[in-house]
Amino acid sequence: MNKHDILTEADIKLLIDAFYKRVIADPIIGFIFTDVVALSWEKHIPIMNSFWSSVLLGKNTYSGNPMIKHIDLDKKIMLKKEHFDKWLQLWENTVQENFTGENASEAISRAKNIASLIQFKIEQSR
Repeated sequence: MNKHDILTEADIKLLIDAFYKRVIADPIIGFIFTDVVALSWEKHIPIMNSFWSSVLLGKNTYSGNPMIKHIDLDKKIMLKKEHFDKWLQLWENTVQENFTGENASEAISRAKNIASLIQFKIEQSR
């Protein structure tokens, strides 16, 4: 596969679709998405597409508060460092296998920063 940078909303969609296929199949975190919150993929995936389009492409389409969502989720099942580490590993692998370039690197860097902040806020909320 000839890799390029994340430049379009179609690239974001490819990344998110490939990532969440891995997430739901993963033995460490998949159950959180399928059983604990039973996410509606029809609702969740477009939100994630919008979030990452805003973060990486400067689109202004996302509105929401991921912090509150994760704090609420932590009340249903304690989110642990291993959950965040696995999420980040799957994200980084998916980005690197499909893309290369400045936005691809930014996707990994931003995900790490977001995960750290969410973990910190969750711990404060307990």
